[in-house]
Amino acid sequence: MKVWLLLLVLAVVTVGGTTALAQEATQVEPWTCPEDVLNMENKTLNFLNWATYIAENTVPDFEAACGVKVTADFYGSNEELLARMRAGNPGFDLIVPTGYTVAEMIAEGLLEPLDKTHIPNMANISPDLLDTAFDPGNVYSLPYQWGTVGIGYNVKSVAAVLGEDVEITSWNQLFDYPVARVGWLDDQRVMLGIGLLMLGYDPNSVNPDEIREATDYLVEKGRNNVLRIAVDDGQELLARGEVDMVIEYSGDIFQVALACEDDPNCGMEYAYVLPDEGANMWIDNMAIPVGAQNKRLAEAFIDYVLHPQVGADISNYIAYASPNQVSIDDGLIDDYLLESPIIYPTGDVFDRLFVTQAFAEMPEVQQYYNDAWDELKIFVAR
Repeated sequence: MKVWLLLLVLAVVTVGGTTALAQEATQVEPWTCPEDVLNMENKTLNFLNWATYIAENTVPDFEAACGVKVTADFYGSNEELLARMRAGNPGFDLIVPTGYTVAEMIAEGLLEPLDKTHIPNMANISPDLLDTAFDPGNVYSLPYQWGTVGIGYNVKSVAAVLGEDVEITSWNQLFDYPVARVGWLDDQRVMLGIGLLMLGYDPNSVNPDEIREATDYLVEKGRNNVLRIAVDDGQELLARGEVDMVIEYSGDIFQVALACEDDPNCGMEYAYVLPDEGANMWIDNMAIPVGAQNKRLAEAFIDYVLHPQVGADISNYIAYASPNQVSIDDGLIDDYLLESPIIYPTGDVFDRLFVTQAFAEMPEVQQYYNDAWDELKIFVAR
């Protein structure tokens, strides 16, 4: 087992079992571009995605298979994605919103229904990740990746501050960190959900008094130690040594750890923990925004991503959990990911995860969260 992975595993409560036992990989037939898409030569798929969230070969292989081009742009938060789409789709054909954002976009008429006859590989998706509350029947979206939000940290830096024998197991250790070298994630629902959780409330509370209390709690906790609210780049702050601890996505911390392991001059150790109090679980989804000029091409790309080998290549490269059950069953997911209770949490750890619920039909509640988050961001920026 790799050294950094051992640190990651030791940083969480030990759980038994994994999603699937490691096995020898099965050879699968490569994905074939549909004939009607082959006739779209010289078309361009405009893809709006999170940064560092796709394998190096994914786009070039699709371009080669179909004779088309793919352009990519990036966003750093669901709130940014929503703002861009609400202003009018400037030409994107495919986006990757998180579950609760899918629900908001459906309610606002911002997504196109999928033609599932063009996406036969959706049969490869784990049934546990289909027909969710945010998109019943998967009319508008299909899973891309899933994962968690926890604490990523520099082992040596934290040990220098808290002591060599201190094990990070709680959100309190981040919120009470004695130096201003902490990063928060730029996600209003995740951050306020953690605040609510720490106060003993439902992380999806609709009670304005509880949301107010969680806001005050986070303001008080962040007053002295938050350096920055990170727009999907907390892992980079960690890698550059600007922060010791950061609230971040699981795979982003794995990426930093992998890069460090491959760099003989790194000299750092990174760990990721799902705190004892609980943490957030999310599903990111492929969806087609209203106004897309190349809907058929986008559906072909979705089907391509859901191919067992293509999906495995993405998960193996970016270190997130795959929704593709065939990729797992056929042994295409790297063993060190599949066997990690951080990437594929099970047992008591999984039971402590909360999923952010959408408030698409309760705009007044969403406004409570918007106002609270605006207040928190102003506080941190000053």
